[in-house]
Amino acid sequence: MADIKLKKAEECKYDAAALGEVMMRIDPGDVPTRRARYCRIWHGGGETNVAEGLAACFGMRSTVITALVDDGIGRNIENQMREAGVDTSNIIWFSTSGQGKFSTDGKGTLHNGINFTYKGKGVVPSVTEYYRAHAAVRELKPGDVDLEKIFGKDGVRWFHCGGIYNLISPTSADLALEAMKVAGKYGTFRAFDLNYRSKVEPNKERAHQMNRRIVPFVDMLVGNQSDFADALGYETKKVDKKAPFEEWLAVYTEMLRNVAREHKNLKLIGTQLRGALSADMISWGAVLFDVAEDKIYQATVRTNIEIADRTGGGDSFASGVAAALMKGKTVQEAVEWGAAHGILVQETPGDTTMVTEKEVLAEVKRAQGGGGVSALR
Repeated sequence: MADIKLKKAEECKYDAAALGEVMMRIDPGDVPTRRARYCRIWHGGGETNVAEGLAACFGMRSTVITALVDDGIGRNIENQMREAGVDTSNIIWFSTSGQGKFSTDGKGTLHNGINFTYKGKGVVPSVTEYYRAHAAVRELKPGDVDLEKIFGKDGVRWFHCGGIYNLISPTSADLALEAMKVAGKYGTFRAFDLNYRSKVEPNKERAHQMNRRIVPFVDMLVGNQSDFADALGYETKKVDKKAPFEEWLAVYTEMLRNVAREHKNLKLIGTQLRGALSADMISWGAVLFDVAEDKIYQATVRTNIEIADRTGGGDSFASGVAAALMKGKTVQEAVEWGAAHGILVQETPGDTTMVTEKEVLAEVKRAQGGGGVSALR
């Protein structure tokens, strides 16, 4: 069994804390953004989605460490997170008064991050367009967040950060590294999702450099084959797209062994497996590599599944794994929970979870039994 040491729930104010950007998502639904006239408002972010999944789906105590401009957009984002059960007391608010350390003007010199995400359909892919270059969270640097209070005085069992936040600004990597070190000082289990985005950092050499600084302080690493190549520089043998799953898994496993040999601190490495047949039809699975056992745990593979919105599936896998392990489940159960939560979140709109733990457990049972889907009446 993996050498996973988790603090007791009664010792901590929070089960989980996530450091990262959270954006307002403008969703035109089934109409491409360039022709949209009406949109829905959601929110999301690679790190925030994990914290919210833990709170809203699994009933755990989570908080988000981020920064927002104190305006209507920022407060809308906060209200959405509060409705999902996320503690928002660790948000750093930038006033629009132009006075004080955390402040800006009222004309949007700093702003809250916004993205327009069209979900796609059939052979038309999903498209996300970002407005995040001057988001308030980019301004945070080491010393701005009271990490000693959060991880020391309050106490946190599980900390999550990722490659998106790590690369989003010239100072974000330093703050992410500071947070990992302070979390480790107080015995918090630390997870990091490589989650490479070329629109955030097109320079892969810089991505390798920044992410390799942080991996030595991580207990669990999340990333698929392309993430390890793009975010860390681990190249693997090319596998034909038509090759059987077992061939791909063998290549991926060997790469994970190489990563684990280089980084002795790692306890778990995992990823969701998404085979996109179209924008709304996928095959889906997940794996967790237990470093101590040198063993791959594989979730039940789901094939030819229709989805509503692919955004947030990987983050929901990460939160499902975290929830299972914090609730005392085995590594095999954890990968099943992660896969089930990930596919269910893709069945609903938006980045964040809209399902319950009961539904996750039912989906695990359904997938393992090979059953269909019946109406609930």
